[in-house]
Amino acid sequence: MDLHSLLRTGFDGHPAADFDDILYGVYEDPRHRDRVLPLTALMNDEAASAMNRFLACVVLTTWAEPAGYEAVLRAAADSRNAPWYDVSVDRKFSVDSTFAQLADALGSGEELAEEKGNAQLRTEALRALVRIADTEYFEEKLEGALHGAALAALLPDIEETVLRGVRALGPGRRIRFDLATQLVDLACAIALVDAPRAIALAERVIAADPDHRVLVHATTVVARAEGEERRRLAGRLLAGGDEEIRRLVAEAVRAADHSEVREGETGTV
Repeated sequence: MDLHSLLRTGFDGHPAADFDDILYGVYEDPRHRDRVLPLTALMNDEAASAMNRFLACVVLTTWAEPAGYEAVLRAAADSRNAPWYDVSVDRKFSVDSTFAQLADALGSGEELAEEKGNAQLRTEALRALVRIADTEYFEEKLEGALHGAALAALLPDIEETVLRGVRALGPGRRIRFDLATQLVDLACAIALVDAPRAIALAERVIAADPDHRVLVHATTVVARAEGEERRRLAGRLLAGGDEEIRRLVAEAVRAADHSEVREGETGTV
């Protein structure tokens, strides 16, 4: 297959109206398997353009193919030397956004990975991304990819990355993007499954960088966490926040309380 057939043509043989039609048409059409080998060849072709290699990787990763997951592992192992590094750049911070898009691809392929028997490899690819989340920017995409069995397996890696990132927030350190908020988002990801750990990590980040945006994102931990620990975090946010933070904390506490009441009612049925 030529490049146009691989990345620009739908499974019905007609030009795809949008690249997403190629990405997500897989769920309805088994003919995507005919493209796996040529896409893998394109992704690994050093003579091909970096953008086309990257798009091939995004497709294979979204389709939960081992070749895509293995490419993510290789890219994360030496992130700045990934073959497609910087071919897509975040507009806000002017830094690489390819890892953010790969995290998004991993997030959308969870069910398909289970169906294809590739869930463990997907988890390892997510682990590789988590481990570089203190140095690479993820545009809030990584948090969204972390859930289910994979999240439970990655709790120690998430904690290690957040703590390493906190050390990088020290005075005089030059950081290319909003690292503190990204670290708090990782704490948010684990709040539903390990509230004490999530709260402790959020507090460490806030102590290192109590920026307004960090506090805004930390209110999500309050909303998701269960137990009295979240009230400690809520109190800290109230003490250090402005009117907007106080409003968000109040909303988060109400949401969490309502969730606990509903769970209690369900448990008594």
